[in-house]
Amino acid sequence: MAKNNTARKPAPEAPPNAPRAVVQPGGETLPDLDRLIHERIRLGIISALAVNDAVTFNELKKLLNTTDGNLSVHARKLEEANYIACTKTFEGRMPKTEYRLTDAGRRALEKYLNHMEALIGAMRER
Repeated sequence: MAKNNTARKPAPEAPPNAPRAVVQPGGETLPDLDRLIHERIRLGIISALAVNDAVTFNELKKLLNTTDGNLSVHARKLEEANYIACTKTFEGRMPKTEYRLTDAGRRALEKYLNHMEALIGAMRER
């Protein structure tokens, strides 16, 4: 008997930032966490920028204890979402990359923090 060697396609996944809902005890529905911010390194970037006017790439790398490549990938994701803005300049002959939190990033962080507080409150009521 011949085997069917055609590969099955996996079921399509929801986009990583697709909105979802979390149903709390008592039927209250809360939107899912912003997955773009919820990742540890990205949350660290956003948090550092929320309390500083600007932070350099090297300062973030040291603060978050991560590699150049890892920080670069996560910062790019936040930049593509317009949560942070990147400015590249030179100090003498040395390149300097600096990040700032955008208004959209500040709003997204505020929404994320409000959601976390609501989740914590719901768990404490149990």
